[in-house]
Amino acid sequence: MTLVWLKIIPNSILLPAIAIGIYPILKESLIELWKYRRVTTELFITMATAVAVVGGEYLAASVILVLILIAELVEEISSERARRSIRALIGSVPKIAWVRRDGGEVQVPVESLKAGDIVLVRNGEQIPVDGQVVKGDAAVNQATITGESLPVDKTIGDRVFAGTILESSALDIVAERVGANTMYARIIALVEEADGRKAKIQRLADKVTAWLIPIVFIFILGVYLYTHDLRLIITLLIFTSPAEIGLATPLVVISAIARAAHMGILVKGGIYLEQLSKATVIVFDKTGTLTFGEPKLMSVESLVDDVSRDQLLLWAGGAERRSNHPFAKALLRYLREHQQALLEPSSFEVLPGGVRATVDQHVISIGNAVFAEKQGVAAAHLVPCEDATTLYVMCDSRLVGRLCYQDMLREGGRAALADLQEHGIRIMMLTGDNLKTARHVADQLGINEVRADLTPEDKLIIIRKLQSEGEVVAMVGDGVNDAPALAQADVGIAMGVMGTESAIEAADVALMTDNLANIHVAFHIGRRAYRTIKENIFFGVGVVHVAGITLALLGIIGPIEAAVLHFFPDLFVFLNSIKMLRMSEKKILGLPS
Repeated sequence: MTLVWLKIIPNSILLPAIAIGIYPILKESLIELWKYRRVTTELFITMATAVAVVGGEYLAASVILVLILIAELVEEISSERARRSIRALIGSVPKIAWVRRDGGEVQVPVESLKAGDIVLVRNGEQIPVDGQVVKGDAAVNQATITGESLPVDKTIGDRVFAGTILESSALDIVAERVGANTMYARIIALVEEADGRKAKIQRLADKVTAWLIPIVFIFILGVYLYTHDLRLIITLLIFTSPAEIGLATPLVVISAIARAAHMGILVKGGIYLEQLSKATVIVFDKTGTLTFGEPKLMSVESLVDDVSRDQLLLWAGGAERRSNHPFAKALLRYLREHQQALLEPSSFEVLPGGVRATVDQHVISIGNAVFAEKQGVAAAHLVPCEDATTLYVMCDSRLVGRLCYQDMLREGGRAALADLQEHGIRIMMLTGDNLKTARHVADQLGINEVRADLTPEDKLIIIRKLQSEGEVVAMVGDGVNDAPALAQADVGIAMGVMGTESAIEAADVALMTDNLANIHVAFHIGRRAYRTIKENIFFGVGVVHVAGITLALLGIIGPIEAAVLHFFPDLFVFLNSIKMLRMSEKKILGLPS
C-alpha cells in the first residue's frame, strides 16, 4: 500500500488483495443477513469497500480492510480472553481423581466417575464431585460456589461440592452427582445461558438497529445525490453502521452475571439484572429469610421456689428428648452446648400444642398456653416471655417453669437493608406470623412497613397492588415458601439455595448462602452494569459516531481516517464492558478501597 500511495506501482495491483480481504467479511455479513435477518458492521464495511472500488479508491478500500481485519482480530482475541476470564473467575474442576476401588486407590479421569464411587481428596486439592463425607475432618474453601472468603469445616455426614478446595487434612467422599450434574456445572451452565435471556435494553437496541438501518441508507443516498462525492459516502458508511448499538450491551451483561456468580449470586439473565437495577420496592418474607426459621432457646425460668433451673432443664430435656419439633431441637441443642445431662423418658406422647412424657417418675408436660390450660393451669398464671415465643413446663399438672424462644436474625441484615434504603429502595416485610413478633423483628432491622397475619394469597395480592401503582417489585424468600408471590414479583430472589437444584431453577436470582448482605451486592451489580451500558452507548457509540459523521460532512476526514477512528469505540466498549470481571466488592458497592 505504501508503494501505491507513493505512486510507484499502479492502484490496480491492490484489487486481488482487496478481493481476498473482503471475502471473510462479505461471507459473515451475508450469513448474518440471510440466517438471522441481522445487519452487521461487516455489511456496511463491505458496502464501503465496494463503493471505494467502484469509485477507483483502491488505496482507501485496502486501508479500510486492513484496519477492520485488525480490529476483528483484536476483538476475537479479546472475546476469547473474556470467556477465559469468566471461567477462571468462577473456578474450575480437576481433570483426574483418586478413587477407592478393590481395596486400593486408583487414579481415573473425572468424566469416568459414577454416583457411589468413593473419591479421595487431599490437602490443597479440588473436590471433583458433589457428595457426602464418609471419612475425615477438613476445612473446605467454598468460594467458587458461595462466594464466602472463609473456609467451612466439614466432617462425616456433611455435603461437599465440586470445584471447592480442600484447605486442610483429607476427606473420603461418596459421589452423589458427577460431571454435568454437579452444582458447579449447573452454575457454569446458568452463567453461559443467561446471555440468552435478553434485558429490555438489549431488545430495545435490537429494535433501534432494525428501524435505523433504512434511515441510514436514505441519509447516505440523499448525501450522494446532493454531493456526488464517493469518498464522503465511503466515510459515512464506516461511521453510520447502527449495528454497534447492539454490541454495547451483551458483554456487560455476561461480565456482570459472571462477577455475581463468583460472589455466590446466580442471576438467570440480563432481564433480571435490569429489573434488579430498577427495583423500587424489595419485599421480604420473614421466616427463613430475615430470620433463620430455626428457634433458639433464649432463657429458662423456674416459676416455683422448690424447682431449680437445673432441675427444670433436666425434666424438660427428658420430655423433649424423643420429639422432632423445632422447639425440641433447639432445647436439646442448648443442653448439648451447655453440657447438661439428659434423662431418658419412660413414656412419651405428642399432643395438640405440646408433649407429655414420664421423666424421673414425674409426668412432665411442655406446650403453649392453650395446651397448658388443658393441663389444668389457670390462664392468669400464664405470663408470656417478652418478645419471644413461650412454652410452659408442667410437672404433675403444676406449672413449674417457662422456656423462651426467639427466631434469630440473619447475618448482615440491618446494614444491607439500611444501604438499600439509602439508595431510595422501599423495604417491606410480609409474614404469616403475628404482628407483635413481626414488629419486634422489623424494629431490629429498621423496617417500617410490616404486614402480618398474611396467607400466601394475601402476599400475592399485595405484590399485585404494588405493581399496579407503578412499583418495580423484587421479592426475597427462602426458595420454598411463598412460590406464588416470588413468581408474581418482577424479580424473585431465593436465599440459601446451595445444593437445592429445584430452588435454583425456580428463582430469577438465587443466593447460594443465607447472608442478607448479598441482596444489596446483587442490587449494586445490577445498577453498575446498567450504568456501564449507558456509558457504552453514549461514549462508545454516540459521541464517536456523531463526531465522525460531523467531521466527514465537514470534509475534515476521509475514508482512511474514518477507518482508524472506527477502531477506538470498539476498543472502549470492550474494555469498559469487562471491567466488572476484575472489580472488587468494595468498588461494586461504591466504597473506598
